[in-house]
Amino acid sequence: PIYAFNLEVARAPWVTQEPMIAEMRLQWWRDALAEIQSGGTVRRHEVVTPLAEVLDADGAARLESLIEARRWDIYREPFADQAAFEHYISDTSGSLLAVTARALGPADEGVLADAGHALGLANWLRAIPALEAAGRIPLVDGRPEALRALASGGLARLKRARAARRMVSRTAGPALLPVWQVGPILARVLRDPGAVGAGALDIAPARSRLTLMLRASTGLW
Repeated sequence: PIYAFNLEVARAPWVTQEPMIAEMRLQWWRDALAEIQSGGTVRRHEVVTPLAEVLDADGAARLESLIEARRWDIYREPFADQAAFEHYISDTSGSLLAVTARALGPADEGVLADAGHALGLANWLRAIPALEAAGRIPLVDGRPEALRALASGGLARLKRARAARRMVSRTAGPALLPVWQVGPILARVLRDPGAVGAGALDIAPARSRLTLMLRASTGLW
């Protein structure tokens, strides 16, 4: 249900060319989260109803930052600065990972923040060609040296998260399985920043499935 919520919110700015309609769609999800937070009656909906069964008030409040961050997707202005970009990644990917893990079991917030940010950065770099084709300006600085710096920072946060893996409970561990792809993607950017614009960061499907099976069986995300 949490990932279904994320999908609905992520697509809301893209299903219309009218900014006001997109804003209304995001507000609808804000209102749904407010109902979950209040603990009262929640609207009947194929995503909201099951979401209310797995989220507590704190989790619902945390996801509000994800919705607010997605307002950037509605418009065509670039990020104000690098700090705004970093906040966007943390408020979207970081919040999603933290809330998902928290719904499953205990996990250290610092580990989740590092892992979620690294995951969000890797996925964002994969999406650069599609975002540019849609008329967005997805990077504050797209020069090769800036891309290498982003990748290096993401790899450092990934390394830090993995070094503290013991601070994530076994029950919460499955929420971090998507993180396995981060290392290969960011390492590729570090070696070849041109792969970002070329859309050459995706991992082969066969390798992706096999590696995910291995990670899931060992729990070593």
